[in-house]
Amino acid sequence: MMLRIKEAIVVEGRYDKNTLSQLVDTIIVETAGFGVFQNSEKLALFRRLAAERGLIILTDPDGAGFVIRNFLKGSIPPEQVKHAYVPDILGKERRKRTPGKEGKLGVEGMRPQVLEQALRRAGATFLDEDEPPLRPGRPITKADLVTLGLSGGVNSAARRETLLRKLELPVHLSPNAMLEVLNVLFSYEELISAAGDQT
Repeated sequence: MMLRIKEAIVVEGRYDKNTLSQLVDTIIVETAGFGVFQNSEKLALFRRLAAERGLIILTDPDGAGFVIRNFLKGSIPPEQVKHAYVPDILGKERRKRTPGKEGKLGVEGMRPQVLEQALRRAGATFLDEDEPPLRPGRPITKADLVTLGLSGGVNSAARRETLLRKLELPVHLSPNAMLEVLNVLFSYEELISAAGDQT
């Protein structure tokens, strides 16, 4: 059963995100490793998610993970951030030929129970299944993006970029990532109004 969590979760990379997305139902964003240090757009997105829903930082238990965690800790108001830690477990992920520099498993190598425990210890807000959605109104769907010309059309990429700039979101978000972020930060009506101004 998927765990519904209020906060957005920040992980280092896509394999961490894949592992976590099989366990929790919330928006999961990646730092792209140290990439976040040079990416002010991505950092701005993390700040907005933190202000809207709170943010849980879940990085690998190695030195690099702590460098990223500390950078985010210093960039986002502390009352909007929770810290989830996975234990030091020696080993290597299945997809890797050799263990990481410190020989520890990263987030992607953790069992679901370990990840759930880390999130509970961090104070994640678990939502009951019968609670209403966090944002009133209907969710934004992939079909809406197509209807608004933001996906699957001739000028979709350009229209998406224009909209993302207008909403002050990273222009490099993929359509799927954009859909997740839009559903956290905007209502369907707000999207229609913002997209309508482009036409």
